[in-house]
Amino acid sequence: MQLELIKIFSYQLPNEELLEVKQLLANFFDERIKKRASKIWQEKGYTQNDMDKWLNDENQ
Repeated sequence: MQLELIKIFSYQLPNEELLEVKQLLANFFDERIKKRASKIWQEKGYTQNDMDKWLNDENQ
């Protein structure tokens, strides 16, 4: 993957297109992370109440 990305970024793209490619990659990884997190939450049975407890835990 790294080699493919190097090939893409080796072209002299205008800044606008370079930003588009970066945004596409960011969106791709954002979606992957969301899917993985959702799967883990479902497997563990976590709820919004669990998240609220973690966020409000003073020991964190």
